[in-house]
Amino acid sequence: MASTATHILGIETSCDETAAAVVRRNADGSGTMLSNVVRSQLKEHAPYGGVVPEIAARAHVTVLDRLIAQAMAEAGLAFKDLDGIAATAGPGLLGGVIVGLTTAKAIALAEGKPLLAVNHLEGHALTPRLLEPCAFPYLLLLISGGHTQFQVVEGVGRYRRLGSTIDDALGEAFDKVAKLVGLGYPGGPQVEIAARNGNPVRFDFPRPLKGRRDCNFSFSGLKTAVREAVIGLHTLTPRDVADVCASFEAAVADTMRDRLARAMEAFREMHPDAVSPALIVAGGVAANATLKSVFAQSAADHGFRLIVPPAALCTDNGAMIAWAGAERLALGLVDDLSVAARARWPLDATQAPVYGAGKLGAKA
Repeated sequence: MASTATHILGIETSCDETAAAVVRRNADGSGTMLSNVVRSQLKEHAPYGGVVPEIAARAHVTVLDRLIAQAMAEAGLAFKDLDGIAATAGPGLLGGVIVGLTTAKAIALAEGKPLLAVNHLEGHALTPRLLEPCAFPYLLLLISGGHTQFQVVEGVGRYRRLGSTIDDALGEAFDKVAKLVGLGYPGGPQVEIAARNGNPVRFDFPRPLKGRRDCNFSFSGLKTAVREAVIGLHTLTPRDVADVCASFEAAVADTMRDRLARAMEAFREMHPDAVSPALIVAGGVAANATLKSVFAQSAADHGFRLIVPPAALCTDNGAMIAWAGAERLALGLVDDLSVAARARWPLDATQAPVYGAGKLGAKA
């Protein structure tokens, strides 16, 4: 643990948010967020119904310098006051990752500061420790447009994957269902709004992998079932849209309840001495109100303490990257300026997956 406070600039450009933030890691290991500036590219990508990598990269180039200047000004610091420069080095859209990482390298070189190349998923995994005391180990459920997985977080840089999606990510499934019923982008919030007025039992959609002994997810079959139901309706009325969304959301909630139970059981098997361990839920889908109630009830039923970061820290942001960099710097984990951007970078790349991760039907 560092004996003095450290200040880290964090840069995030892995997808369709450009973000910069400054955090302080205090001498006792606690964190303080000094600034967190995010610029969404939603308007640029909405006409295409999804993120266009080339547009995303150009937008990052256009605004990143200004956002860094704003984050530094809000923090009341100059570059000379920083102890390190952190940036997402992957996984993500490669063009965007290169923009942020190259900028971080330039600042680190010019100012003589350590470079911290952060795994974007580690940013999500460590965010709770920025907000409140959160001892290792804990269970992480990451649910976003690109990722759906359970990780046991045993320390900085120490992760064990319990399971992950074998096809679509949950956020991707929400977006595809929204498109099927003619709702806008991004689909997750639109589906949630429509579902509020719908009948969740009108359509009997499948609960993928329910009852399986592994900790994996699958949403492709559920998406296909929604598509078949929509085709069978021929012409969608507002009532149909609401009922489809409500029934889809109910299927996801039941699936998540089952998968959470298995993952928490697996966590207990790995760490039987853990007392009131934390269940961390991160990623954009964590904001869904129906799923939040499932997380809360599941955690209570299994003796876990639920932590869901605020919405601004669940979606992509610079503060989580700065904090992951601060945690790594405290352990002396710095990077050379030759470090490369990565489109793919599993969080648990140095450890074998456990409990049948990625294997349909594997036994615990």
